[in-house]
Amino acid sequence: MTRVLVVEDDPQLVRALVINLQARHYGVDAAPDGATALRLAAARQPDVVMLDLGLPDMDGVEVIKGLRGWTRVPILVLSARQASDEKVAALDAGADDYVTKPFSMDELLARLRAAVRRTAETPLVTGTTLVETADFSVDLLARKVHRGGRDVRLTPTEWHLLEILITHPGRLITQKHLLQEVWGVTQGNKTNYLRVYMAQLRRKLETDPSHPRYLITEPGMGYRFEG
Repeated sequence: MTRVLVVEDDPQLVRALVINLQARHYGVDAAPDGATALRLAAARQPDVVMLDLGLPDMDGVEVIKGLRGWTRVPILVLSARQASDEKVAALDAGADDYVTKPFSMDELLARLRAAVRRTAETPLVTGTTLVETADFSVDLLARKVHRGGRDVRLTPTEWHLLEILITHPGRLITQKHLLQEVWGVTQGNKTNYLRVYMAQLRRKLETDPSHPRYLITEPGMGYRFEG
C-alpha cells in the first residue's frame, strides 16, 4: 500500500483528502503542523508527502528543507500562494510538484499518481549511459545524441542543459537551478538565456518544436524532461 503523509492545518481539507485517498486504497497519515510532519515522516516513512506551505508553527519551505536533509520522498506542495517566486522557493528547496488551491481532486490525484510512478521507475544512476525516447537517444558516456539514425550536433551549453534535464526525468528543474548550473548565475533577468537555448534544443530534438513532447516548459517556474 502506498502511504501518503498529508501536512495541512485545515481540518475540512484534511478530511476530504483522507476520504478520497483511502477510497483509492492509499494509507494516510495527517499532520496539522510542521513539527508533527517531520516527526511522522521519520516514524512512518511515507511514499509521498502532500504539504501545505502555510502552517501554524513554521513555513512549509522549512519542512521541505528538513525532509530533504535525509529523504528523497516526493513532496507535492498544496498552497493558496500563487506568486511564482514562492512556487520557485518551494521547488528550489526540494519540492517535486506544486498544486495551487483551490484544485480539483482529479488533478491532485493525477499528480499524486505521477509522483508515485516516478519513484517506482528505476532512477537514473551512475552506470546508466543511454536514455532512449521514441524520437531520439542520448548517450551520456559518449556525450552524443542520435535522431533518425543521424548524430545531432549540440553546443556545449545545449548539451549541459539537456544532460541536467534527462538525468532527472519527470522532475521540474527551476530556472534558477539551470541558470546556476549552466551559466553560474542566479539572476532572474537572465531567463532569456534559457528560452533561447531551450528553443534551439527543441528545434533539434522535437518533432513539433512548437508543441514539445519531451522538453516541457512550466511557465515562470522552469522545465522538465518527460521521457
